[in-house]
Parts: sequence; structure tokens; C-alpha cells
Amino acid sequence: MTWWFRIKLWQRVMLGLVLGAAFGLAVSQSMDAVAAELLLARVRIVGDVFIRLIRMIVVPLVFFTLVAGIYAMGDPKKLGTIGVKAFILYIATTFFANLIGLGMGVVFRPGVGVDLGGAEPRQMGDAQPLGERLMGVIPENPFAALVQGDMLAVIFFSLLFGVGLLMAHDQGKPAGRFFESASEGILKMTYIIMELAPFGVFGLIAYTAGTKGVETFTAILNLTLAVYVGAFLHMIIVYGGLIRILANLPVWRFFRDILDAQMVAYSTSSSSATLPVTIKTVSQNLGVKKSVAGSVLPLGATINMDGTSLYLGIVALFTAQAFGYQLEPQHYPLIAITAALVSIGTAGVPSASLFLLSIVLDVFEVSPEHTALIIGFIFPFDRLLDMMRTVVNVTGDAAVATVVAKWEGELDEDVYRAKPTQ
Repeated sequence: MTWWFRIKLWQRVMLGLVLGAAFGLAVSQSMDAVAAELLLARVRIVGDVFIRLIRMIVVPLVFFTLVAGIYAMGDPKKLGTIGVKAFILYIATTFFANLIGLGMGVVFRPGVGVDLGGAEPRQMGDAQPLGERLMGVIPENPFAALVQGDMLAVIFFSLLFGVGLLMAHDQGKPAGRFFESASEGILKMTYIIMELAPFGVFGLIAYTAGTKGVETFTAILNLTLAVYVGAFLHMIIVYGGLIRILANLPVWRFFRDILDAQMVAYSTSSSSATLPVTIKTVSQNLGVKKSVAGSVLPLGATINMDGTSLYLGIVALFTAQAFGYQLEPQHYPLIAITAALVSIGTAGVPSASLFLLSIVLDVFEVSPEHTALIIGFIFPFDRLLDMMRTVVNVTGDAAVATVVAKWEGELDEDVYRAKPTQ
């Protein structure tokens, strides 16, 4: 099996993705619907196992690597500079994402001529008020937050605990060394789990391709093109610009070296599930040191949702075009600001963006019935769109971590410019 491990991980993941899509389509075309659904559900079990393994490791990975990363800084003041720089970059890229999304909505006009007659209204529930979301950052019980996987609360507690270890000086060193060792152990577990990625991707994509089919894709072709083209433009222009202009680094090497994380993001549709791979890829291939990778990336997986912001802008215009709402000039900046703000802190799980759609559509007073109809129309094939949104999010996390590491002198440029490892 040595030949298998000599193939780069991203290439193995891509192979699993292509073969999974081909297998799913072949099964759906050659078998009756009931038998095909049963077979694809069994194949998907492999993908579900992979996702469960990833989710199993996300919370301990964030907790241990974030505490270890802060401890590795050696100075609480450094945390402030890194955190502020990362936060500003995340916010800036989110607004650019929404502007590009609005541009794609204007250019592609995906809602023009769309027949929503076959769509069933679907209520997604009320989004959590902003005040409650902010208050929820502070956990009443940090152990409960760890058990429940409340990532914002876990990050908040980990940050404070890491700062506490730094302020404890010599007395905090034994605990600091423990977290450094534990984070290394968790990363090694991640490497083991990631060897299953090609098989997990095969199962997930086979089920998606076989159950959704080509017909669903063609029914929303313009909307899909708008999202995918906008996503590629955002990654190339905005993230490429960050790497080339702000960090003065080769752009091609950045995109080449994060393919592992992008492939897993595309197949899982979950920024949180991809976080272990993102940390591994950014550390090993891009040369970002632990003090930055362990602090910036978990933060990005929680608040950096550029793909969601871009998508909400496109869907807002899609809704206006489909139902004939007249948008005035003042509506466009309001849509951009609202989509950018509500996307921050979106749960890093599939289709979470749909929960926020009603807030954005309220900007131009879309009726609840029309909002429910739009969600009902999009929901069956949202996975196809969510896959690309997640790639944007993960790529943005890696880009910001790289730029901040370069600014802070925490980037090993020899590693960045070298050929990527597995």
C-alpha cells in the first residue's frame, strides 16, 4: 500500500470525489429509485463515520491547540495584537465577499424566469437574536460548553485560560507543557483520521450525486453559476490579494498548499469539521507557527463566514428578481451590511446560512410567505451551494492566518516556499 500513501492527500480526496460522483450518478441511472436509495444510504455510512470522527476531534482540538497556541506566545500582549489583526482582516474580507455576491446577482440575474410553483414553503425557524448570541459567548459552565460543542464559548474559555497560564509564569509552566504535549497528540490523531478522507468523501459525494441528480443541478444553473463564479473571484482577488500585497508571498504556492483543506471542506460542507485539516495544512504546508495557527484558525472557523455573506447577497437578489421586488439604490448597501453582520458567527454546519436568510430579506420587506417559498425552493439542492461556500470560508481562514503570521514573524518562509508534505 505504499503507492497509495505516496499520492498527495488532496489528490486522493479528489479521486474519491470524482469516483463518488460517478458512482452515485451510475447507481441512480441504472437502478430503480428504492434500490438506488438503499444502496447509496449504505455507501454513505462510510462518509458518516468519517464525519463523526472529525466532529469527535474538533472540540478537544480547538481547546488544546488554542490554549497551547496562546501559551506559546509567551506574552499576553501578543495575543491582543494577533487577535485584533485577525479580526479586522476577517471583517474586511466578509464585506468584500458580500459586494462580490451582489455583483454576481446583478450580472447573472439568477431569479429571472425561475418557476417557484413546485416549491413547498419551508419554515426554518427564527434566528437567534444578536444579543443572545453575544451573551452566549460567555459560558455559564465551561465543561457543559465542551460537552455540547458550543464553539464560541469554548474559544472564549480557552482564550482566558491560556492568558491565565501566561500570567501564572513559572507556576503555569507544568500545565502549559501539558497542553503543548496534548495538542501534539491531538494533531497526530487528526493525521490518522485524515487518511480516511478519500473514502469518506467517496461515500458523501456518491449519496449527494445519486439522490440529487443532474436534473436538480440544471434547474438552478444560474444560481449555482453565480455562487461558484463569485466564490472563485473572491478567493483569487481578495485572498490572493491578501497573500500577494499584504504578505508579499507567492499566491500560487498558497493555493497549491491548501488543497487538502479545500477538498475536505467541499465534501463535508462544514467549516468546523474541516478545522483539524486546516490546522494541519496551514502548519505543515504554509509554515504558520503554532502561536498563530492555534489561535487564529479556531477563531476563523467560528466568525469568518465569507462564503455565507457572498451567498446571502446573491440569494437576496435572486428573491427580488423571482418575485419582482423593486430594489432601490439604498437597498444594496443595506443588504451588504446586513448579510455581512449576520454571517459572523454562523454555525459551521451544512445549510446553517438558510437560518439567516429571513433577516437579510427583511431589508426590502419580503413577505414571510415569499421567504418560506424561497427557502423551500433552495433547500433541496442547498448542499451543492453550501459545499462551495465552505471552501471559501476555509480558504479565508488560511489566508488570514498566513498574513497575520507573516506580520508577527511567526511564518517559516522556507516551509511556505517548499514543496508541500502529505
